[in-house]
Amino acid sequence: MSYNKIGDVLVAQGDGTGALAAYRKGLGIREALAARDAANTVWQRDLSVSHDKIGDVLVAQGDLAGALTAYRKGLGIAEALAARDAANTEWQRDLSVSYNKIGDVLVQQGDGTGALAAYRKGLGIAEALAARDPANTEWQRDLSVSYEKIGDVLAQGDGTGALAAYRKGLVIREALAARDAANTVWQRDLSVSHIKIGDVLVAQGDGAGALAAYRKGLGIAEALVARDPANTEWQRDLSVSHNKVGDVLVAQGDGAGALAAYRKGLGIAESLAARDAANTEWQRDLSVSHSKIGDVLVAQGDGTGALAAYRKGLGIAESLAARDPANAQWQTDVAFSCSNLGRLEHGQTIDARRGHLLRGRGILARLKEQGRLPPQQDYIQWFDDRLAELPSRE
Repeated sequence: MSYNKIGDVLVAQGDGTGALAAYRKGLGIREALAARDAANTVWQRDLSVSHDKIGDVLVAQGDLAGALTAYRKGLGIAEALAARDAANTEWQRDLSVSYNKIGDVLVQQGDGTGALAAYRKGLGIAEALAARDPANTEWQRDLSVSYEKIGDVLAQGDGTGALAAYRKGLVIREALAARDAANTVWQRDLSVSHIKIGDVLVAQGDGAGALAAYRKGLGIAEALVARDPANTEWQRDLSVSHNKVGDVLVAQGDGAGALAAYRKGLGIAESLAARDAANTEWQRDLSVSHSKIGDVLVAQGDGTGALAAYRKGLGIAESLAARDPANAQWQTDVAFSCSNLGRLEHGQTIDARRGHLLRGRGILARLKEQGRLPPQQDYIQWFDDRLAELPSRE
């Protein structure tokens, strides 16, 4: 078995360190071969693949700088091969994938401009391949993925551009899903497209359009879950879809509808969290679901129910924050859970509310002092305002 195959097996087993060691051994051999004969395109491509595999592991390990270096080495080889034979579609696709991998890292590093440039280079190649053979479903899907990645970057500030990109991807995915209703990857892709379009429409204030998009995505998610209830990824997709529908219904003033949607999402989130207590994403999802339900219950005047929901959400957030104090997101989750309890009058003394507000403010202040509080989460002044509104004593 080759070092690369060993690395692949170790990745599948969750052994990133072992996989990295195997890939690097394979890389050493491939570098020697590529240096021996620069004209041997098979060896050159093998070397590019090794760099990409190493990059993938480094991304998973959080070493973005190392991953970017590896990907760029692979990109250099892919560019040389693509330039050598523009008619070689495998090499062209390799190059498009390399650009996307680099774009993904740049997104995580906060370099939206660089990521967009990389994604657009990949898009250009994907468009050319898809135009060359419209019947090639792999190339068609690649093109839809490129549109989605570009849409994700544009959604950070250019909603109109993001919507246009997502809709181009949607058209492709609708065609693929219609071609083979049994292809669950294509069905899920289509659901994701509807959800992303809904997100942009929410940001643009088009609640009705967003709700329609979310419900289309929800319908597909429900069908996938019905097909395989054991698929936890699809279960989570469905839970998220219910929550997004609930968010729009809240904005439209339909508290009863929102509560029903949130509770459906909560049921799934509870099931997932119970299945694997070590899965922090599922645990956090459950905390968020409780908070959303609490918000609706407050609006409906059910203070007792809201208090119970908020306390459940806080308990989970506290557990996550204790698990990894270095995780700024989990720390802010505790702060925002404290904000929910701090503003809730029902069933709490003023001193208890003040305690929650002071705690939440303290968490954000510490994160800000450490340079770990994103500007969009700086609600310190909000906490100060709420504290000032409380009577000085019981």
